[in-house]
Amino acid sequence: MKYGYFDEERHEYVITTPKTPVKWINYVGTLAFGGFVDQTGGALLCKGDPALNRITKYIPQLPAADFRGETLYLRVREADGYRLVTPYFTPCLSPYTRYECRVGQGVSTFVFENGALRVVTRVFVPQGAPCEVRDVEITNLAGWPLTLDAIPVVEYSHFDALKQFTNADWVPQTMQSRWVQDAERGVLLQYAFMKKDTAVNFFTASWPSSSFESDRKRFLGDNEYGTWAHPLSLDGDELSNGEALRGDNIGALMLHLGSLQPNESRRFVTLLGQVAQASDALELLGRYSSAAQVEAALAEIKAFWAAYFDKQQVQTPDAAFNAMLNTHNPHQCYITKNWSRDLSLYQLGFGGRGIGFRDSSQDVMGVLAQAPGEAKALMCNLLSVQTPAGSAMHQFYASTMEANAGDSREVPNAPHYYSDDHLWMVLAVCAYLKETGDFAFLREELPFYEEGLAVEKRQRGSVMEHIRRGLEFTWRDVGAHGLPLLGFADWNDTVNLPRGAESLFTAHLFGAALREWIGLLGYLGDEDAARHYEAYYQEMRARVEQHAWDGAWYVRYFDAQGSPLGSAKNQYGQIFLNGQSWAVLSGFASTERAEQALQSVRERLNTPRGVKLSAPGYTGFDPRLGGVSTYPPGAKENGGIFLHSNPWLVIAETRLGHGDQAYEYYRQINPAAKNDELDGYECEPYVYPQNVLGDEHPQFGLARNTWLSGTASWMYQAATKHILGIQPDYDGLRIDPCIPAEWDGFSVRREFRGCRYEIRVKNPRGLHRGVPHLLVDGARIEGNQAPIFQDSNVHIIEASLGA
Repeated sequence: MKYGYFDEERHEYVITTPKTPVKWINYVGTLAFGGFVDQTGGALLCKGDPALNRITKYIPQLPAADFRGETLYLRVREADGYRLVTPYFTPCLSPYTRYECRVGQGVSTFVFENGALRVVTRVFVPQGAPCEVRDVEITNLAGWPLTLDAIPVVEYSHFDALKQFTNADWVPQTMQSRWVQDAERGVLLQYAFMKKDTAVNFFTASWPSSSFESDRKRFLGDNEYGTWAHPLSLDGDELSNGEALRGDNIGALMLHLGSLQPNESRRFVTLLGQVAQASDALELLGRYSSAAQVEAALAEIKAFWAAYFDKQQVQTPDAAFNAMLNTHNPHQCYITKNWSRDLSLYQLGFGGRGIGFRDSSQDVMGVLAQAPGEAKALMCNLLSVQTPAGSAMHQFYASTMEANAGDSREVPNAPHYYSDDHLWMVLAVCAYLKETGDFAFLREELPFYEEGLAVEKRQRGSVMEHIRRGLEFTWRDVGAHGLPLLGFADWNDTVNLPRGAESLFTAHLFGAALREWIGLLGYLGDEDAARHYEAYYQEMRARVEQHAWDGAWYVRYFDAQGSPLGSAKNQYGQIFLNGQSWAVLSGFASTERAEQALQSVRERLNTPRGVKLSAPGYTGFDPRLGGVSTYPPGAKENGGIFLHSNPWLVIAETRLGHGDQAYEYYRQINPAAKNDELDGYECEPYVYPQNVLGDEHPQFGLARNTWLSGTASWMYQAATKHILGIQPDYDGLRIDPCIPAEWDGFSVRREFRGCRYEIRVKNPRGLHRGVPHLLVDGARIEGNQAPIFQDSNVHIIEASLGA
């Protein structure tokens, strides 16, 4: 526990040193207003769109000791001048005797002590409010009075942050700040004149401000040869009251807290947000300035998350498994659903990314039990950027619903679609219907995306029609082997083969989507449509089995000349993980081939730190392959441990009844199980990263790109639906676990269709799976499906493996 520990009673991870191996973060607020806060108080905030309305300047590549977006200086008056302290450790690198950053849900709490002072700061975004609140309480721990000043500081970004970072000359000319004073409080407003609406950023505090600064040059002093570690303006009694007319805009407020007697405290809040006018900022300050108001706002956040977590709680013999499933994994699922891959510590987020169709179609499946309404709303947005042909735009911006074709735009002669995007929505819609029973959703009319046409003039179709067009697109869009064409790429964005290549991943995803759709059609009683798609399924299965088996595993691609990739014939990239796991998930593989394919994965791709995406890695750039060959062996998609694909393998192993193997693969990448070995891992132990360096890389085991990853949704599904086997279905709740033999059982508390289920599974014989019957409220039911109850009572479901 070198860097921190899990406090499961409070649903928090407690960071106990600011010097984490890399920056560790937490998310506050939502896409409507919010962002992330790091372990030393730095913050990246936006309102509505991270690319088009960014508020704070946060540059992830800067050293960890630098100022990033927001901080607080405390100034202690001494006989010969002032002593500066930053209770977030940076940028003054202030010594401390106690440091905590408590990572909660929507709240980061900082505790700083240095022998003379205790500072407790809670950083959060109140529900529905367009502002970040920092609630600061300072206590004098010294045995003598201390005279203190507090100087909270924020540095603004231009709202179009990419323009600023690429040094567009006109950007600094458009930014200005001014001070607005009323009878009691002042508000520092920051403008960016090219913004299309009238919104302004604001910074204010509940404690009276005696002076302010809005120009970075004047704040740092000596023509910016003062530093963030020691701003020269803080050597004087007051700030300059300078209103920035151009250039680098900041907000700094001088708060004279006066003399604190021993054990006496001062409390104030700062608000940073975006509003239409100064009076709106003052109204918000009136809403969140008192201790009671802050506590009420925090209670709302706590109540939201308590209800969210309460939808599903588990108790198993594995404490790290429980920690992830009860708190941190569902928390990450919600954050990932909200932000997609935007406003990340690692990803672009400057206008090239937006909300990903493929990404968010998978993300919604991780929140269906807890937030089905929000999932449905996001699915509607996603379906609205599907093209009339059935494929989908790769990404869109939430604030404008403007969509684009992703990285394929950068290659003029490439197909401008991704072969897998639209198929993920089939899985998402079916999972939503199983969870909610909201079959009316299938009849809701939504537009298709037609660039250049106003929304009201675009073609429309029911959700069912959207799904039908997607399936028909893939059925028609095939190559020489009758397999789906790759398009620009499939799930593996970095393999960009020339036009005419075929994707076995998309073939298998098509098979999995067809199985789900056929099951839904059967439940709805549409036998003709079910037979239609069953014929597609059997034909695609025959094509895969005829062409794709390589002797001990399945190939991954065929290039335009018909040569395989992911074959023993290749020098590099001989075997790909997704080619094997998805052959099982699609149901295309026979039992014999499925067992052999997964055995090949264990022999060729497994490592103690996760399963590699492929092997062996490519050793140099090959323009015929695209991006995958730009990484060194063992990094990212070139033989790295790409965690998003590991839960698919977990699910595949459970399909074959391999409980021990499925659990081993799960535990290998569970970040909570790595809390004692973080120097060789580096990233946060409370969320999943996107990737870990593989064993062909000299830094094997280092993780990167946490939080906004499809790993979150799929690991949650793999654990809850497939290892624990709690599977919502159209007409009941199926109990079909596949657990390690050493477990003697487990329990789950689950809310489903408004009912509460207490599920208790026993394993007295050390088996992996097999529930022949259930006891439902004491009555025996044959099979493993509990009924849907039309009440709000708690129902007891008991099962015993093999009994």
